Amino acid sequence: MPQNIYDDPTFFAAYDRMRTHGIALAGALEEPAIRSLLPDVTGMSVLDLGCGTGVMSRWLIESGADQVTGVDVSELMLAKASEHQDSRIRYIHKDAESLEFPEGSFDLVVSSLMFHYIDDLQPVLSSIRRWLKPGGQLVFSTEHPIYTAAQGVHGDQWVKDDSGKNMAWLVDGYSSEGKRVSTWWVDGVVRYHRTVATLVNWLVESGFHLTRMLEPYATEEAERDQPLFLDERKRPVFLFISASADDDL
Repeated sequence: MPQNIYDDPTFFAAYDRMRTHGIALAGALEEPAIRSLLPDVTGMSVLDLGCGTGVMSRWLIESGADQVTGVDVSELMLAKASEHQDSRIRYIHKDAESLEFPEGSFDLVVSSLMFHYIDDLQPVLSSIRRWLKPGGQLVFSTEHPIYTAAQGVHGDQWVKDDSGKNMAWLVDGYSSEGKRVSTWWVDGVVRYHRTVATLVNWLVESGFHLTRMLEPYATEEAERDQPLFLDERKRPVFLFISASADDDL
């Protein structure tokens, strides 16, 4: 079972404040990008893997999905999601590694910023392939390997000039895949670093065809509102991939 950092009260309170009142790349960058990769979801059965507070699940229903199954390991996240009741959304408290569904259960699987928390990701990708109907689609975002490579290795990965301006991003240990431990509101936050090649090869080996990849930065509107987002043009913080399921397992 992965680390359940989102049920740490200190972490969750800080996360909730950021999403509700703070400056978050999720709204300025991640959400627009992942939605741009999604097909027309009208009438679809969708799995929202790592659904968090249910933002994506609700958006999918609003966009025409017939039913959405939202899964998350965090009880606090799911409690927040359940504040918005909708009979077309079913929430499940479970980790992705032990999750089970019948073969061909979903037209679409969406996963937003969850895969970098999973230690043994390849079996999860194979399971997702089985859960998808033939021709179904997986769309996911993850922290970019350039962003995760040196996490926990160096305190500040920005290389700064004499005035303190961020000039370049330090990439160290890119080829050394595995566990990264860093501080993000609390100490001991665990993520797993993998190269882009590893992610792509695992998808192919699991029976997927890659259809598109994105390495976006914040929207121009967000950059105008928050100039600090301009730094995101210097290195990608998120990687987005859409992949379709082969007809034959």
